[in-house]
Formats: sequence, C-alpha cells, structure tokens
Amino acid sequence: MKVRIHVSLKPGVLDPQGRAVHHALEGLGFEGVEDVRIGRTVDMKVADDTTDAALDDMCQKLLANMVIENYRIEKLENAA
Repeated sequence: MKVRIHVSLKPGVLDPQGRAVHHALEGLGFEGVEDVRIGRTVDMKVADDTTDAALDDMCQKLLANMVIENYRIEKLENAA
C-alpha cells in the first residue's frame, strides 16, 4: 500500500523558510501572497497489513517532531 505523510509546522511556530519564500515571491513581483508555510511530504510503500496505529507510531517517533509539527496520513492504496 502506498502512504503519503504530510508534515507541517504547528500554527504559531516561526517558519523562516516560508518567510524567505514569501519575500522572494514579493521580490519577483507576485502580488496577493499573504503567507507561506513550508512543509514536507514523505511517500512510503508499506505492507498492506500495516495498521493505522503503526503508521501513527512511525510519525510520532521519527517522521514528525511532535513539539513543533503536525502530520496527516493519506493512504493511496488505489493509486497506480
């Protein structure tokens, strides 16, 4: 089964990378961009019998820093 993990900073956590991208977009003349937050995506192929609890455990122990980040698990089992 294919799984996609979306990891993003929690609200209120400073995002210097997002701020730099926002500033660069303004410098390039793009208007209307109010805020930029940078996150990451982790794509994994796991055994079909991998439980939701196991995926959650992977995120909490390694894939996300639970102090400053949130995560969302998306199953792509029907993806080609």
